[in-house]
Amino acid sequence: MADRLAMIQNDLFDLGADLSRPDIGADDQADHPVLRIIDAQVARLETEIDDMNDDLQPLRSFILPGGSALAAHLHLSRTVARRAERCATALAATGDANPAAIRYLNRLSDWLFVAARQANGGGTEDILWVPGASR
Repeated sequence: MADRLAMIQNDLFDLGADLSRPDIGADDQADHPVLRIIDAQVARLETEIDDMNDDLQPLRSFILPGGSALAAHLHLSRTVARRAERCATALAATGDANPAAIRYLNRLSDWLFVAARQANGGGTEDILWVPGASR
């Protein structure tokens, strides 16, 4: 997971560069070509999600954020990724955002959810929502 997270950290710098220059039609031959998130980066996340899901216990309930320290951090990161996705989607409404960047953020939040489950003993230590438990 550490190697995968390191790759995601690098991707997030690519994403920041992408979103900071929304001029989609910019000349890539300029002194500083526009860096874009590409479909292969999104596909890599999807493949990793599938790989991690293969080892997980099936969901039986909604999951509350928490569990191990790593899982709690991954859940928190997921909420930040969702917020970034909402902001990038608003930017896209102006027509000035790379669609692959939006897809990347969407898949990243899913990746972080599945990784949090992995960090919780493959889902065996997930904290499950118990409806009405505090009544």
